[in-house]
Amino acid sequence: MIDFRNVSKRFGQVIALDNISIDFSQGSITGLFGPNGAGKSTIMKLIAGINYPDQGEVRVDGEFPRAKRQSIAYLPEIDHLYPWWTLKQAANFISTFYQDWDELRYKDLIPFLNLEEQMIMGKISKGQRAKCKLLLVLARKAPYLLLDEPFSGIDLLTREEIADALLRGYREGEQAIIISTHEIDEIESLVDKVAFIDQGRIQLYGDAEQLRMERNKSLVEIMKEVFRYGNQQI
Repeated sequence: MIDFRNVSKRFGQVIALDNISIDFSQGSITGLFGPNGAGKSTIMKLIAGINYPDQGEVRVDGEFPRAKRQSIAYLPEIDHLYPWWTLKQAANFISTFYQDWDELRYKDLIPFLNLEEQMIMGKISKGQRAKCKLLLVLARKAPYLLLDEPFSGIDLLTREEIADALLRGYREGEQAIIISTHEIDEIESLVDKVAFIDQGRIQLYGDAEQLRMERNKSLVEIMKEVFRYGNQQI
């Protein structure tokens, strides 16, 4: 389990997270929804051990995130692949760092995502690069998978392929997936739990299906309602 308790994080005068408490359990796919600058990426970086909280505690299976890096597969929003790498070179590099690398899964996902090992990162489309980045994360057997804005700036067809690949690689009951995005449509049907975040605060958190049934609305409609009324009771 990933556990946040009264966590705050500030960058200069900007409050990125404001006293949030939330947990992410095994066997669930959680959508972390909110506008740009809401605090979603900060949550991801704290889990990945890239940043530290100013107040409160973040624990991964009871330990500090940096001690659990082998348990966390993190897909950052930024493009982190060298442009001269082929997909195969990127895979060889990453596989040397993580003991949970699954070569069979890697080979299986290449044709599923319509990729080729000799693709050069600097010479392919943004959508293809997005799929390459996802592939390199899904090829690990990490208990925790963090995807920060995986659909940003790519076309609808590629988004659908990425969503399909997530379902194909998901190990139900063994893995926790957290997907941060401001574009809900593509993953509404994937998520078990949802957390709506704005201005560094969790505005609403719960079971996705239960929220849909209680409010008789889609997650997109619920998000609009949450952000329209902010911290007011809705």
